[in-house]
Amino acid sequence: MPSSNISAHTQYVIEAQMQPHESVRLRLEEGEMASLAPWAQRSVESRGRSRPEEPSPVRTEFQRDRDRVIHSNAFRRLKHKTQVFIAPTGEHYATRLTHALEVAQVGRTVARALKLNEDLVEAIALAHDLGHAPFGHAGQSALDQVHPGGFRHNEQSLRVVEVLEKEGVGLNLTWEVREGIRTHRKPRSSIAGVAVEPSSTLEAEVVKLADGIAYINHDIDDAVRAGVIDIDDLPDRSLHLLGRSRSDRIDRLVRDIIDTSADRPVVEMSPDVLDATDLLRSFLFENVYLSPAVKSEWSRAHHVVLQLYGHFCDVPDELPPAFRPAAADSLHQSVCDYIAGMTDQFALHTFQAVFVPKMWSL
Repeated sequence: MPSSNISAHTQYVIEAQMQPHESVRLRLEEGEMASLAPWAQRSVESRGRSRPEEPSPVRTEFQRDRDRVIHSNAFRRLKHKTQVFIAPTGEHYATRLTHALEVAQVGRTVARALKLNEDLVEAIALAHDLGHAPFGHAGQSALDQVHPGGFRHNEQSLRVVEVLEKEGVGLNLTWEVREGIRTHRKPRSSIAGVAVEPSSTLEAEVVKLADGIAYINHDIDDAVRAGVIDIDDLPDRSLHLLGRSRSDRIDRLVRDIIDTSADRPVVEMSPDVLDATDLLRSFLFENVYLSPAVKSEWSRAHHVVLQLYGHFCDVPDELPPAFRPAAADSLHQSVCDYIAGMTDQFALHTFQAVFVPKMWSL
């Protein structure tokens, strides 16, 4: 780690004596020190990991976190976890994976413009939904109903990276990424609201807003594609201020965050744009998420998760060996971990295997 007390010449001599790749991380860290805003989170100033590790010669700490998330099993499963429309057969509906990628893209654009740490933003964005249950919010609601203490996807996402990945040892991510995962959840009232507590880094605040921007806009597209709403049904005030197309709306929202937050240690929207965005979000709750077309499938998915949870609590021997609890008091957590990690299709196949009689073949 370069020190501010080391002269440029001394630093040059140190790097010249290294193998070619060994100075890459030092240059990246020095670049962060020189180019990021004073209030940005620099990787050399991270609070570190639960288990100390030797630094990478070619990546910063937040770059390592991003890569660990991308290579995790939980991240791969996101491609078969849906957002609003449950187990759709169409190829263009949003999934948790495409959502995470969109959050990362929006977040990096904002972070770059505000001179914040893009790698930290990307790591949080890619990991923020790793703990989401199958069937979107229907699955989450079901687990919240039956699991002791309730179920919150941000807490489960944190459990994934700290406990469940890599056969129980976790990914050992930095404190800043884990804190960003834990605090990203928002209240229903506003995408700029606080459901847990304010995040400690501005990079995590970027992810909060990028998350809302991404899902509001791809959920509108999916709802129009499914015939649940028409674009002209959206609130006039939101259409007028933000635009009719997804690209126009995202561009407007991103530019507003940049213009409103530039050269200040904050990440926020202007009041008018935030109000128009929250109006769109409220419209989606009333006319899409709770619409009869979506709610009927929501209820069926909710039932599937409830039944699976009850079954595995009653017959824990049918859990995969990796999820069988070591003690009776951890049974509910083991069942919750198993079901929350399921994809939509795997949950349906498991439900069929458990509850649907098999047909005899003669």
